[in-house]
Amino acid sequence: MADGSGVQVQELSRLMEAMRPRLHRYCARMVGSAIDGEDVVQDALAKAAAADAGGIEQPERWLFRIAHNTALDALRRRRRLGDQGAVLDPEGVADPDAAADARVAASETLRVFLGLSTVQRSAVILVDVLGHSLAETGAILQITLPAAKAALQRGRKRLKAWVDSPRETPTLAAADRVRLRTYADRFNARDFDALRALLAEDVRLDLSVRGRLDGAAKVSVYFTRYQENPNWRLSLALAELGDYVALIAWRGDRIAAIRDFRYAPYLKEDMAVAHV
Repeated sequence: MADGSGVQVQELSRLMEAMRPRLHRYCARMVGSAIDGEDVVQDALAKAAAADAGGIEQPERWLFRIAHNTALDALRRRRRLGDQGAVLDPEGVADPDAAADARVAASETLRVFLGLSTVQRSAVILVDVLGHSLAETGAILQITLPAAKAALQRGRKRLKAWVDSPRETPTLAAADRVRLRTYADRFNARDFDALRALLAEDVRLDLSVRGRLDGAAKVSVYFTRYQENPNWRLSLALAELGDYVALIAWRGDRIAAIRDFRYAPYLKEDMAVAHV
């Protein structure tokens, strides 16, 4: 798609599908979670689909800007709910740093990015993770080239400092471990009738990219595809993890919700294995 021409609806749909993994890499690091990042991508693509893109001359840059603004909205909602994880420092001045060290830092766990201000975070992700130039980064963030360069250099330095510092190992509560181990054992034993019996009447299934189902009668069909494929097995682990992830929410001893990311394979690029 050449610059200088508007984007048609079908072209935009194809572009959104092709760019979804890259948009997820950006949003996951902006909000510090591969799973929350997928929610942001869904919201951003819905906004893009609803917009009038007929006159957009640089659709990729436009989609990244929508994703950026949607991620900022998600962070604002998080702060209103009292999550202090995101540190929002003012944009700093330039600090010299080695690009090679910065790229090592950029491959670390997602939540470490929350230690950067949003503009630093954006600059590091766009340049060191996604390979954009400083000029492209400034255009996406709608800041000047010197501001983009300063944010990148300062973000690289701060990110490397966090990567080099010791971090606590995550843990899983004993009750959660028992519930999830039971779920995994029954899944691996192909005892899907037992899993269907655990579904709450108002259970909700979110099959990422593919759609949603509500109610035990409809969600019980979810296990049929796994039942037909004996090669699928589950292992108990801490998110962010594994080849792909399914989240199980419990209400007492009943399954209240399932979020299955089987059809969003790009999430595995941003997940670190932590088996328990």
